[in-house]
Amino acid sequence: MLVIAAMMLFPIVITFTNSLMTEQEIGYNYDLIGKMPHLEAGEKGGYVNLKLIPDWVSFEQYAAILIETPVFLKMFWNSVFMVTPIIVGQTIVASYAAYAFAKLRFRGRDKLFFIYLMAMLMPFQVTLVPNYMIADRLGLLNTAAAIILPGIFSAFGVFMLRQFMIHIPSSYIEAAKMDGAGQLRIFHKIILPQIQPGLAALIVLLFVDYWNMVEQPLIFLEDSFKQPLSLYLLRINLEARGVGFAASALYMSPMILLFLYAESYFHRGIQLSGIKE
Repeated sequence: MLVIAAMMLFPIVITFTNSLMTEQEIGYNYDLIGKMPHLEAGEKGGYVNLKLIPDWVSFEQYAAILIETPVFLKMFWNSVFMVTPIIVGQTIVASYAAYAFAKLRFRGRDKLFFIYLMAMLMPFQVTLVPNYMIADRLGLLNTAAAIILPGIFSAFGVFMLRQFMIHIPSSYIEAAKMDGAGQLRIFHKIILPQIQPGLAALIVLLFVDYWNMVEQPLIFLEDSFKQPLSLYLLRINLEARGVGFAASALYMSPMILLFLYAESYFHRGIQLSGIKE
């Protein structure tokens, strides 16, 4: 497990350490150096030189990204303004919907939840054309709403939170009803405090998913200045590898910080979501 963990962390470590190198040092390390015996005369070949420790620590790549490249900050805030409403909206909608599927009894509940599961299992590519047609009919193309609204009403959050709520004893709810509590009060006073690990795990998963989205903004947002940061890395060419490392390090930082902050809640939430009575 330690070997596998080291293999998974190695690209992240390489990204952060190389972001502190000068462009010249990066060019020396990643341009093919040396000659391989089987190559013909004039052909270049060799091996890259992977270095974890820079010869000279430099922040010029970060200065180029944060000061000399205003489009980076623009797309960063585009990502923030898209991801934040999706997380807040889907958490609220999924909480109420999951409570209805888990604790309320109404006709067709299980069949409707089955439809939710079918919608969750469908990949984005399957629903791409219908989503595009609906966004076009509503006049949402080339706006952030074309990405935010479908994200708010995603089925994943409903499924995940329902797994938490079905394990909450119904005796708590019955006791609250005997004391005169209504459904909203039961939800806010009894259910929500007990699903905090699930909410934390959901927030982390949603942030990672929508912070890394590529297909949705690439299709629904034609204006490059409205696109999120996830598309900025596609525009970095090989002549600006140092800038690419710095941009990648800044791009990963929010996800890493969020995961470290909510790590205990995330692990507990993932474990509890699979508990069966």
